[in-house]
Amino acid sequence: MKLYFAGPMFAKADLLYNDYLVKKIRALDDSFVVYLPQENASINDKAAYADSKMIALADTEKVLESDLLVAVLDGLTIDPGVASEIGIAYAKGIPIIGLYTDTRQQGGDNQKKLAALSETAENQFHYLNLYTVGLVKLNGTITNNEESFLEKIQQQKKSSSGGAL
Repeated sequence: MKLYFAGPMFAKADLLYNDYLVKKIRALDDSFVVYLPQENASINDKAAYADSKMIALADTEKVLESDLLVAVLDGLTIDPGVASEIGIAYAKGIPIIGLYTDTRQQGGDNQKKLAALSETAENQFHYLNLYTVGLVKLNGTITNNEESFLEKIQQQKKSSSGGAL
């Protein structure tokens, strides 16, 4: 099964987290072939040169070849490249599993946090672009922890190979 890993990749922390998650995915099943864009030196060696068309063509080709797109949605906003990759996967009917671990999503039943929503500039929760979230949910799901993220990937493999969820 071919997976495309979409995640922010310009800060050292992002690169390390992506690598960490991809190692966990690859350890799940030997048949998983994971494309991690940061491993593609021909377009992502920042000391070298790749123009916008080279990057777009290389990554789009890999999205279109994938059986599943997995995406890290964390950050101040969803990374623009990740959002683009989600859009391509959605348009082509490729299943998507998102991972959103932002701790500000906790406390949805806390009455003080809910009451603060009516006060200007006191939103205690994090906002994600609902259009991009909608594309993910229309073609898949969003999890809020690594364990369920990895479980959903395994479930997707079973469902795509005819096994029961």
